[in-house]
Amino acid sequence: MLITVTTTHQPATDLGYLLVKHPDRVHTFGMPTGTAYVVYPEADTERCTAALLLDIDPLALSGARTRRGGSGRGGNPTPDGFTLGQYVNDRSYAASSLLSSALSTVFRSALRGNSKDRPELAATAIPLELRVPALRCRGGAELTEKLFAPLGWTVTAVPIPLDPSRPDWGDSRYVDLTLTGTLRLADALNHLYVLLPVLDDAKHYWVAPDEIDKLLRAGAGWLAEHPERGLITRRYLAHRRALAGAALARLAEQRLADEPADPDSIVEAPDCGADEEAGLPATVDRQPLAALRRAAVLAALDSSGATRVLDLGCGGGALLTDLVKNRRYTEIVGTDVSSRSLTVAERRLRLDRLPPRQRERIKLWQSALTYQDDRLRGYDAAVLMEVVEHLDPPRLPALEAAVFGHARPETVVVTTPNVEYNVRYPGLAAGAFRHTDHRFEWTRAEFADWTGAVGAHYGYAVTISGVGADDPEVGSPTQLAVFTRTAPNPTPQPTDLGDAR
Repeated sequence: MLITVTTTHQPATDLGYLLVKHPDRVHTFGMPTGTAYVVYPEADTERCTAALLLDIDPLALSGARTRRGGSGRGGNPTPDGFTLGQYVNDRSYAASSLLSSALSTVFRSALRGNSKDRPELAATAIPLELRVPALRCRGGAELTEKLFAPLGWTVTAVPIPLDPSRPDWGDSRYVDLTLTGTLRLADALNHLYVLLPVLDDAKHYWVAPDEIDKLLRAGAGWLAEHPERGLITRRYLAHRRALAGAALARLAEQRLADEPADPDSIVEAPDCGADEEAGLPATVDRQPLAALRRAAVLAALDSSGATRVLDLGCGGGALLTDLVKNRRYTEIVGTDVSSRSLTVAERRLRLDRLPPRQRERIKLWQSALTYQDDRLRGYDAAVLMEVVEHLDPPRLPALEAAVFGHARPETVVVTTPNVEYNVRYPGLAAGAFRHTDHRFEWTRAEFADWTGAVGAHYGYAVTISGVGADDPEVGSPTQLAVFTRTAPNPTPQPTDLGDAR
């Protein structure tokens, strides 16, 4: 079985540094089921291709299957359904979980995003083409599109005829798969590591509980948000219901930590496998509200000209990941009162894999927004995205004093739900808030009163807009305010905004 990795990033031969395999050599690795080889059929400054060839020994495969207690769904020792299936099968030719295991052994450093010689390149998205010329795919070419396209790949999956000389026989269960895109090599390899056995849907070894950790480690940063994460999880864990349920629960925890205030968390399907807002109104271009909200915040920051930014109440780091991608931000700080949320953000940002120069741009601090923290002073902009509604109203003056009075950035961007829009959510009971942790949700008039009072008190001009589809009766689902500092010093007296709450 074969897989090729091609790049046109120049000099293209830097692919050898990323894979830690020199293009001028043939690299050989002993595997439990045969021998793996890495060769470079082409290697020059403009284009470089590395090929991983796994030569399966059928007798070794049979012995490994017996020692490990079977293979395939439920550990069946004859996955192809007949007595000689462990000897007569396609495992020597079609990409499967065997190739996924070879990837993890041969390209271990590349999967982790580590490169001693080219650390900055390892952290950079580069043009890539991956090809698997023979892939057993239970679900056909359509499933490859569903799995890879949301990850940024352009997918070309050509069904392989059952017999080219007999077109009336139709297609086989195999496809010739080509993926093209601009991604980090580590991300590309982790996509393959997880999704090859998912498409094959028959692992060659017994699936134990530690497979959950392997799945979540390889799926860090993408699996929790994948629209097919339910199917991916179940197939990767060989349809073992208990393991799949545990993995999906951990993925759901990640999503809740990343987006604590998004309506998705209210109407999540029972198996945590659906990514759509079931029963909720469609958003602009069918984008999730959370994505539209982050885009609006990023646009506001861009207009402000800020380069040093605070994400206050950053949660699991959803906004931080977008900020890190933009090189204009020279210093990015995420704060949260929850150490668990900061741990999730650290994993999501993959701080341990970033080169030192990139790592120095990012700081994660544990800090409460109702206390004045000297570390937060002197920044260009601060973001409070879906944060204020999580505070009890009597504590809001402390937040105002800490952010607008003490930290006092040039720009503050605030988003919060528009309670008037809640009537458009069929899954939300009358009078209920969008999240169980919300202490209040404001109408548009209440939000305007609060922002106006805070701006006048602390010397900020305020502009208000909406995020999401603008309903003529109830407005947009999210309210956004941009505070721009106009006065050098805050007024010392506390605010009295009880009527706005």
